[in-house]
Amino acid sequence: MELLLQQIFNGIMLGSVYAIVALGLTLVYGILQIPNFAHGNLYMLGAYVCFFLIGIFGFGFWPALIAAAIVLALIGMLVERVAFRPLSEQPHINSFISALGVLLILENGVIALWGPQGQRIPNPYPNVVELLGITMTQQRLLVIGVAIVLIVLLQIFIKKTTLGSTIEAVAQNREGARLVGININRVSALTFAISIGLASIAACLVAPIFVLTPDMGEIVGMKAFVIVILGGLGSAPGAIIGGVILGLLEALGGGYISAAYKDVFSFGALVLILAIKPTGLFGKEVQGR
Repeated sequence: MELLLQQIFNGIMLGSVYAIVALGLTLVYGILQIPNFAHGNLYMLGAYVCFFLIGIFGFGFWPALIAAAIVLALIGMLVERVAFRPLSEQPHINSFISALGVLLILENGVIALWGPQGQRIPNPYPNVVELLGITMTQQRLLVIGVAIVLIVLLQIFIKKTTLGSTIEAVAQNREGARLVGININRVSALTFAISIGLASIAACLVAPIFVLTPDMGEIVGMKAFVIVILGGLGSAPGAIIGGVILGLLEALGGGYISAAYKDVFSFGALVLILAIKPTGLFGKEVQGR
């Protein structure tokens, strides 16, 4: 029982990170109707910016996290303006190729600046808490707590503010929003800023727990896509629940079967769920099909 509870806790921690990253990806997909394949590498860049601010400039953990989120939000707006906006009226394959270009630039840029070797951020909260036989570090508890706060704040922003309603309107009907005077380009830039800012916060939260490597964003990006598809394209609740499901699958599968195959469980779940419900857990059927 203690092992089960321990793996459930670890799964919720992982799922919290995946949910934050997938939420940002879902927002961007809702606006552009194309997947941002550079999302995972922007997540990776957020972790390295945090590492740079702490190691070089001596920032504390929280100032570094906030500064990295702001920097990545600005970079996200730049990526949207340069790599995606000029291709908005072009076939989706063009945006896909552009995203791959951004992905390669980011990964090789990090290697050039910090080298291919792994990096670590000192853990600001290393103390251990034990409850019901579960060993929990304060940093892992912090990841779960911040994830919950971010999810709640994002939902309040989307549902209760004018800017959030504007983003939702564009996601639901892009041309209709344009006809009523909404500036699509500004909404797209804002959405990218929020999306990449969220990914950066998630990366900074887990940076003291895991080793930073230039390719760390690739697997996280792939899992974010799995979550978005599992939950249903464009569904925020689906991204949250899908993230938790994926985290639990990895933790339980890794703990009881083999940690070497934990990533297999993610894609196995994708195949199984889509075989039963092709639109994902919260996806809607398209009329006429």
